[in-house]
Amino acid sequence: MTSHLALMSCLLVLLLSLDKFLLHYLKKRWLSGGSIIPRISSGAPSKSRRSMAAAGSGAKWSETAMLVIDMQKDFVDPAMGSPLLVAGGEAVVPTVAEAVAVARERGIFVIWVVREHDPSGSDVEVFRRHFYSGGKGPTAKGLKGAELADGLVIKKGEYKLVKTRFSAFFATHLDSVLKTSGIKNLVIVGVQTPNCIRQTVFDAVALDYEKVTVIIDATAAARPEIHLSNIRDMKNIGVETPTLEEWRR
Repeated sequence: MTSHLALMSCLLVLLLSLDKFLLHYLKKRWLSGGSIIPRISSGAPSKSRRSMAAAGSGAKWSETAMLVIDMQKDFVDPAMGSPLLVAGGEAVVPTVAEAVAVARERGIFVIWVVREHDPSGSDVEVFRRHFYSGGKGPTAKGLKGAELADGLVIKKGEYKLVKTRFSAFFATHLDSVLKTSGIKNLVIVGVQTPNCIRQTVFDAVALDYEKVTVIIDATAAARPEIHLSNIRDMKNIGVETPTLEEWRR
Protein backbone atom coordinates (compact mmCIF):
# COMPACT_ATOMS: atom_id res chain seq x y z
CA MET A 1 0.00 0.00 0.00
CA THR A 2 2.80 2.36 1.00
CA SER A 3 4.71 1.61 -2.22
CA HIS A 4 1.59 2.33 -4.29
CA LEU A 5 1.12 5.70 -2.58
CA ALA A 6 4.77 6.56 -3.19
CA LEU A 7 4.46 5.64 -6.87
CA MET A 8 1.30 7.72 -7.27
CA SER A 9 3.00 10.67 -5.56
CA CYS A 10 5.92 10.45 -7.97
CA LEU A 11 3.58 10.31 -10.98
CA LEU A 12 1.63 13.31 -9.68
CA VAL A 13 4.81 15.36 -9.22
CA LEU A 14 5.94 14.39 -12.74
CA LEU A 15 2.59 15.38 -14.28
CA LEU A 16 2.56 18.70 -12.44
CA SER A 17 6.10 19.44 -13.62
CA LEU A 18 5.20 18.56 -17.22
CA ASP A 19 2.07 20.69 -17.04
CA LYS A 20 4.04 23.65 -15.68
CA PHE A 21 6.64 23.30 -18.46
CA LEU A 22 3.98 23.10 -21.18
CA LEU A 23 2.13 26.12 -19.79
CA HIS A 24 5.37 28.12 -19.72
CA TYR A 25 6.18 27.11 -23.31
CA LEU A 26 2.74 28.06 -24.65
CA LYS A 27 2.76 31.37 -22.79
CA LYS A 28 6.20 32.22 -24.18
CA ARG A 29 5.16 31.41 -27.77
CA TRP A 30 1.95 33.42 -27.46
CA LEU A 31 3.69 36.50 -26.02
CA SER A 32 6.30 36.43 -28.80
CA GLY A 33 3.58 36.39 -31.44
CA GLY A 34 4.60 32.97 -32.72
CA SER A 35 2.52 29.94 -33.47
CA ILE A 36 1.75 27.69 -30.50
CA ILE A 37 2.40 24.72 -32.76
CA PRO A 38 6.12 23.93 -32.95
CA ARG A 39 7.58 23.75 -36.46
CA ILE A 40 9.68 20.81 -37.51
CA SER A 41 12.75 21.83 -39.48
CA SER A 42 14.13 19.56 -42.16
CA GLY A 43 17.25 21.62 -42.86
CA ALA A 44 16.74 23.52 -46.12
CA PRO A 45 13.58 25.67 -46.43
CA SER A 46 10.67 23.87 -48.01
CA LYS A 47 9.40 24.90 -51.44
CA SER A 48 6.35 26.57 -49.90
CA ARG A 49 8.52 28.59 -47.50
CA ARG A 50 10.79 29.69 -50.34
CA SER A 51 7.71 30.75 -52.30
CA MET A 52 6.44 32.73 -49.33
CA ALA A 53 9.80 34.51 -49.01
CA ALA A 54 9.80 35.37 -52.70
CA ALA A 55 6.24 36.62 -52.45
CA GLY A 56 7.20 38.87 -49.55
CA SER A 57 10.01 40.43 -51.56
CA GLY A 58 7.73 40.80 -54.55
CA ALA A 59 5.14 42.56 -52.42
CA LYS A 60 7.70 45.22 -51.52
CA TRP A 61 8.64 45.87 -55.14
CA SER A 62 5.01 45.80 -56.28
CA GLU A 63 4.46 48.84 -54.04
CA THR A 64 7.43 50.68 -55.59
CA ALA A 65 7.65 52.85 -58.70
CA MET A 66 10.72 54.19 -60.47
CA LEU A 67 10.50 57.72 -61.86
CA VAL A 68 12.90 58.28 -64.75
CA ILE A 69 13.03 62.05 -65.05
CA ASP A 70 13.90 64.13 -68.14
CA MET A 71 16.30 61.67 -69.76
CA GLN A 72 15.77 63.37 -73.13
CA LYS A 73 18.24 64.31 -75.82
CA ASP A 74 17.96 68.06 -75.28
CA PHE A 75 19.00 67.55 -71.66
CA VAL A 76 21.71 64.89 -71.96
CA ASP A 77 23.03 64.75 -75.55
CA PRO A 78 25.68 67.41 -76.35
CA ALA A 79 25.19 66.81 -80.08
CA MET A 80 21.78 68.49 -79.88
CA GLY A 81 23.31 71.86 -78.99
CA SER A 82 20.46 72.53 -76.56
CA PRO A 83 20.68 75.59 -74.29
CA LEU A 84 19.29 73.38 -71.51
CA LEU A 85 21.94 70.67 -71.73
CA VAL A 86 22.86 69.29 -68.29
CA ALA A 87 26.65 68.98 -68.30
CA GLY A 88 26.66 65.83 -66.18
CA GLY A 89 23.71 64.20 -67.92
CA GLU A 90 25.43 62.26 -70.69
CA ALA A 91 27.67 60.41 -68.23
CA VAL A 92 24.75 58.91 -66.29
CA VAL A 93 22.78 57.56 -69.28
CA PRO A 94 24.29 54.03 -68.95
CA THR A 95 23.67 53.99 -65.19
CA VAL A 96 20.07 55.09 -65.66
CA ALA A 97 19.60 52.34 -68.26
CA GLU A 98 21.03 49.80 -65.82
CA ALA A 99 18.80 51.04 -63.00
CA VAL A 100 15.75 50.67 -65.24
CA ALA A 101 16.84 47.12 -66.11
CA VAL A 102 17.05 46.24 -62.40
CA ALA A 103 13.63 47.80 -61.81
CA ARG A 104 12.14 45.68 -64.59
CA GLU A 105 13.68 42.51 -63.16
CA ARG A 106 12.06 43.29 -59.81
CA GLY A 107 8.67 44.06 -61.30
CA ILE A 108 8.86 47.72 -60.29
CA PHE A 109 6.42 50.05 -62.06
CA VAL A 110 8.54 52.27 -64.35
CA ILE A 111 7.26 55.77 -65.11
CA TRP A 112 9.01 57.92 -67.71
CA VAL A 113 8.61 61.59 -66.81
CA VAL A 114 9.35 63.92 -69.72
CA ARG A 115 8.91 67.47 -70.91
CA GLU A 116 7.07 67.95 -74.20
CA HIS A 117 6.30 71.62 -74.72
CA ASP A 118 4.13 73.38 -77.23
CA PRO A 119 6.51 74.64 -79.97
CA SER A 120 5.27 78.16 -79.26
CA GLY A 121 6.52 77.91 -75.68
CA SER A 122 3.12 78.91 -74.31
CA ASP A 123 3.23 76.19 -71.64
CA VAL A 124 6.84 76.66 -70.52
CA GLU A 125 8.09 78.72 -67.57
CA VAL A 126 8.18 82.46 -68.31
CA PHE A 127 11.95 82.68 -67.81
CA ARG A 128 12.49 80.12 -70.60
CA ARG A 129 10.05 81.37 -73.22
CA HIS A 130 12.68 83.28 -75.17
CA PHE A 131 14.12 79.91 -76.25
CA TYR A 132 10.90 79.22 -78.21
CA SER A 133 10.70 82.34 -80.35
CA GLY A 134 11.47 80.36 -83.50
CA GLY A 135 9.04 77.52 -82.70
CA LYS A 136 11.87 75.07 -82.07
CA GLY A 137 12.63 75.37 -78.38
CA PRO A 138 14.08 72.63 -76.14
CA THR A 139 11.97 69.45 -75.85
CA ALA A 140 9.30 70.89 -78.14
CA LYS A 141 6.74 68.21 -78.90
CA GLY A 142 7.51 66.23 -82.04
CA LEU A 143 11.12 67.34 -82.32
CA LYS A 144 14.17 65.11 -81.93
CA GLY A 145 15.31 66.87 -78.78
CA ALA A 146 12.21 65.64 -76.94
CA GLU A 147 13.09 62.00 -77.63
CA LEU A 148 14.60 59.79 -74.95
CA ALA A 149 18.38 59.45 -74.95
CA ASP A 150 19.77 56.66 -77.11
CA GLY A 151 19.51 53.32 -75.33
CA LEU A 152 16.44 54.26 -73.30
CA VAL A 153 13.14 52.75 -74.44
CA ILE A 154 9.66 52.74 -72.94
CA LYS A 155 8.41 49.15 -72.81
CA LYS A 156 4.90 47.75 -72.73
CA GLY A 157 3.27 48.17 -69.34
CA GLU A 158 5.36 51.22 -68.47
CA TYR A 159 3.94 54.72 -68.23
CA LYS A 160 4.83 58.02 -69.88
CA LEU A 161 3.98 61.21 -68.00
CA VAL A 162 4.37 64.67 -69.52
CA LYS A 163 5.12 67.59 -67.22
CA THR A 164 5.69 71.28 -67.94
CA ARG A 165 7.35 72.32 -64.68
CA PHE A 166 10.19 71.07 -62.48
CA SER A 167 8.18 68.76 -60.21
CA ALA A 168 6.65 65.65 -61.74
CA PHE A 169 3.71 66.18 -59.38
CA PHE A 170 2.95 69.80 -60.29
CA ALA A 171 -0.22 70.15 -62.42
CA THR A 172 -0.07 66.45 -63.41
CA HIS A 173 -2.01 63.35 -62.40
CA LEU A 174 1.11 61.52 -61.18
CA ASP A 175 -0.08 61.21 -57.58
CA SER A 176 -3.38 59.68 -58.75
CA VAL A 177 -1.57 57.20 -61.03
CA LEU A 178 0.69 56.11 -58.17
CA LYS A 179 -2.01 55.87 -55.51
CA THR A 180 -4.43 53.92 -57.72
CA SER A 181 -1.57 51.52 -58.55
CA GLY A 182 -0.94 50.88 -54.84
CA ILE A 183 2.45 52.59 -54.90
CA LYS A 184 3.91 53.59 -51.52
CA ASN A 185 7.62 53.92 -52.35
CA LEU A 186 9.53 55.82 -55.03
CA VAL A 187 12.94 55.37 -56.61
CA ILE A 188 14.13 58.37 -58.63
CA VAL A 189 16.74 58.64 -61.38
CA GLY A 190 17.44 61.22 -64.09
CA VAL A 191 18.29 64.92 -64.37
CA GLN A 192 18.84 67.36 -63.03
CA THR A 193 19.43 67.17 -59.30
CA PRO A 194 18.79 70.79 -58.17
CA ASN A 195 15.68 71.27 -60.29
CA CYS A 196 13.39 68.43 -61.37
CA ILE A 197 14.87 65.75 -59.11
CA ARG A 198 14.84 67.94 -56.01
CA GLN A 199 11.35 69.37 -56.51
CA THR A 200 9.86 65.97 -57.30
CA VAL A 201 11.51 64.49 -54.20
CA PHE A 202 10.31 67.26 -51.89
CA ASP A 203 6.76 66.92 -53.24
CA ALA A 204 6.89 63.13 -52.77
CA VAL A 205 7.92 63.61 -49.14
CA ALA A 206 5.17 66.21 -48.64
CA LEU A 207 2.65 63.76 -50.11
CA ASP A 208 3.70 61.15 -47.52
CA TYR A 209 5.20 58.47 -49.73
CA GLU A 210 6.66 56.03 -47.24
CA LYS A 211 10.11 55.61 -48.74
CA VAL A 212 11.78 57.90 -51.27
CA THR A 213 15.11 56.85 -52.78
CA VAL A 214 17.41 58.82 -55.08
CA ILE A 215 20.12 56.74 -56.77
CA ILE A 216 23.05 59.13 -56.57
CA ASP A 217 25.07 57.84 -59.54
CA ALA A 218 21.96 57.66 -61.75
CA THR A 219 21.20 61.35 -61.25
CA ALA A 220 23.26 64.37 -62.27
CA ALA A 221 23.63 68.14 -62.33
CA ALA A 222 25.75 70.70 -64.18
CA ARG A 223 28.62 70.22 -61.73
CA PRO A 224 29.46 67.51 -59.16
CA GLU A 225 29.44 69.94 -56.23
CA ILE A 226 25.91 71.09 -57.10
CA HIS A 227 24.80 67.49 -57.36
CA LEU A 228 26.29 66.48 -54.01
CA SER A 229 25.01 69.57 -52.22
CA ASN A 230 21.45 68.78 -53.28
CA ILE A 231 21.87 65.11 -52.42
CA ARG A 232 22.83 66.16 -48.89
CA ASP A 233 19.74 68.35 -48.62
CA MET A 234 17.50 65.46 -49.66
CA LYS A 235 19.24 63.05 -47.31
CA ASN A 236 18.57 65.49 -44.47
CA ILE A 237 14.80 65.12 -44.97
CA GLY A 238 14.89 61.33 -44.78
CA VAL A 239 15.50 60.44 -48.42
CA GLU A 240 17.67 57.36 -49.03
CA THR A 241 20.66 58.04 -51.28
CA PRO A 242 22.38 54.78 -52.32
CA THR A 243 24.57 54.14 -55.32
CA LEU A 244 23.14 51.81 -57.96
CA GLU A 245 25.33 48.98 -56.68
CA GLU A 246 24.05 49.48 -53.13
CA TRP A 247 20.43 49.66 -54.27
CA ARG A 248 20.58 46.52 -56.37
CA ARG A 249 21.82 44.30 -53.49
